[in-house]
Amino acid sequence: MRLRNFLFLGAAAGTAMAAYGALVEANRLVVERHTLRLRGWPKRLSGFKLALLGDFHINDARQKDRALRAVNLALDELPDMVALIGDFVGKWSLENPAMVGDAMEPLLEMEGRVVAVPGNHDYDEGDASLLAPIFDQLNIRLLRNEAWSHLGITWVGVDSANEGAARPELAQAAARQMSEGDPQIVLWHEPDMVRHLESGPVLQVSGHSHGGQFRLPGGFAPMHTENGRRYVRGFYPDAPVPIFVTRGVGTTLIPIRFLCPPEVAILTLVGEN
Repeated sequence: MRLRNFLFLGAAAGTAMAAYGALVEANRLVVERHTLRLRGWPKRLSGFKLALLGDFHINDARQKDRALRAVNLALDELPDMVALIGDFVGKWSLENPAMVGDAMEPLLEMEGRVVAVPGNHDYDEGDASLLAPIFDQLNIRLLRNEAWSHLGITWVGVDSANEGAARPELAQAAARQMSEGDPQIVLWHEPDMVRHLESGPVLQVSGHSHGGQFRLPGGFAPMHTENGRRYVRGFYPDAPVPIFVTRGVGTTLIPIRFLCPPEVAILTLVGEN
């Protein structure tokens, strides 16, 4: 009887945890504000505010609405720039290009101050090139192994490593042709790939890991993703290039989060001194 009661209580607790994770935690968007002290960040850009969003996984109206809320929360922070770090869709369908466009449409307010890279899911049953016409209409700069000089910063965008599309050497070669003295920020969906960067960038921003998505008390996260195991969430100043990993907006595999709510990350960038 004791064993049966124990199993019953365990099953009940698991069911309650799953229900909370799906109905509450997965939709509890929070704004997380961080000040990052970066070596080589110029004084002229001290206090630059970067909004970081990613891992939307838009495949239905509920996910689109959550992505739209995240975009509006980011805009409420009045950022200088918005970086979109990939996985706009869970997989491509006939319906979700329009949903991605609807969710990202408020970013027109940024008047071209938005940069993006694809994630691995943006190749699922389609190709990341499907993002290009959507973003062209919204004045979002999509970088695929390219660099772009904007607002006194060189933005270096690397395509998805997990899909075999990453060419960091091309992106960094392009960055070297930009204005000397401008700091470089790398956008790369998969955080663990930071080890493949050459010296030069002051920061990499990534997503992909979902912060673990499902964390147990004590912080242990049983779920990990390929190339998202070492750098899971938050700021890692001692990585080969300092890296910030956002927990992202959506979910993957199972529509549950626990002790790991979706986030809108607001990064204020300053120099070390």
